[in-house]
Amino acid sequence: MTADRDDRPDGRRLTALATPIALTQLAQVAVSTTNIALMGSLGITQVAAGGLALTLFNQIRTMCVGLVTATGNQVATAASRAEQESGQHTTAGRAPHAPGGTVADPAGDEIRDVVRAGFLIATVAGVLGALILAGLGWALQWLGQDAAVLATARPMLMALAPGLLPCLWFQVIRQYTVGMQRPQALLLVTLGSVALNAALALGLMHGWGGLPELGLTGIGVASSLVFLITCLVFWVMVRRDPILSATLPLRMWPVHLGTVGAEVRLGLPIALTYGSEAGMFSVLALVMGSLGPAALAAHNVVYQLVYIVFQVAIGLSHGVSILVSRAVARAEHQRAHGLARLALRQAAVVAALVGVLYATVPDVVLRPFLTGDDHETVALAHRLLLIAIVLQFFDAAQNIGNGLLRGMQDTRAGFRLSLVGYWVVGLPTALILALPVGLGAAGVWWGLTAGLAATAALMLRRYFALLQHRERETPRVLAGSSSAGT
Repeated sequence: MTADRDDRPDGRRLTALATPIALTQLAQVAVSTTNIALMGSLGITQVAAGGLALTLFNQIRTMCVGLVTATGNQVATAASRAEQESGQHTTAGRAPHAPGGTVADPAGDEIRDVVRAGFLIATVAGVLGALILAGLGWALQWLGQDAAVLATARPMLMALAPGLLPCLWFQVIRQYTVGMQRPQALLLVTLGSVALNAALALGLMHGWGGLPELGLTGIGVASSLVFLITCLVFWVMVRRDPILSATLPLRMWPVHLGTVGAEVRLGLPIALTYGSEAGMFSVLALVMGSLGPAALAAHNVVYQLVYIVFQVAIGLSHGVSILVSRAVARAEHQRAHGLARLALRQAAVVAALVGVLYATVPDVVLRPFLTGDDHETVALAHRLLLIAIVLQFFDAAQNIGNGLLRGMQDTRAGFRLSLVGYWVVGLPTALILALPVGLGAAGVWWGLTAGLAATAALMLRRYFALLQHRERETPRVLAGSSSAGT
């Protein structure tokens, strides 16, 4: 595959973008894992309450992050369009620059406008999300939840709620750096947040170092403080970058409503897609619970393993999405075809390597989570691991397909297709295989695999069809432009 104007082959460019994003995602998983481990030292009720609070927070955060995810694509499109119009060759990973070293206007103004709109959307979503999160602590009492667990969870929910704002601001800056193809600082910031979170959580839980002793609520306070500190540190790092500082706005005004509306139209389907996927997994977890404690335990453990691998797919999805946005803006449709195949190949390699571990040393993989005492749970986990070999490839493929459509700015189709794949194919298949057919936990996972495979196939089919349509339309657009100039 040929290199474009940043002088690197597409494979290296995708790896350079995807790797820091994937590692950042893995570091974020480490934060949540640390929090759960710390809860375990406080008792069973605290684990149940804290797990409930984190689940609700993550559900709302995931959907709010979806609202600002398209910011990176909008930034990449603006920078690439300006690069094409200026005719300037860029250095590796850089947007078009004027002689003074700043991004050439009007591209700089357009990028700043996109970022300001992203911050406004993040602020509104963060405030509304925090209010919803606080209210859920009281609303869940009408859904049959244990009263003691809810009473313990409410203070932590209140402590987590303010952290949603800086968390979403961080995501806007993150999308900006990814759109500008300079995401390297993300990993350093997130790794630092893992250590800071552990230190603050321990101090606030037990009252160490002169801090107040808050117990479980201390973990929520620590998380919100870490979100704020991480956001501020990341902002300073980006401001010190000579390339990124040129188009990162210092003032959050003026904000053009047209830009806000465009980002919301792109971001809302992404948020709903994320929510739809999370909702299906939540329903299937309830189904597993109805099959017994062993099935639910095996499901939770193997799902956590797949979720770790899934972070690599998130990196590939975001990376290829940005590269596709740039390729489409330059009408390089063959490159966009190749980028999709490249991302899928890289995902397949990762899934295959991990799958070898699942098949050859399952006990080693499961040992950190399960003891050999519960033979039924271990046996079920072994069976689910074998299904996960297939499932994790389709899970990665559907996430990459979602990123590809985001690169084409077709997020509505991604949402519609996810509803078909998850809820029309996946959930009914899981229920039929698990209950009437009698496959139990394995049936749930085969149904989940079918839903992910259907979603991946539908999204990839839509992406390649859109590319073919763009290829047919490009000669007409160019002909029209030539005739208009004569």
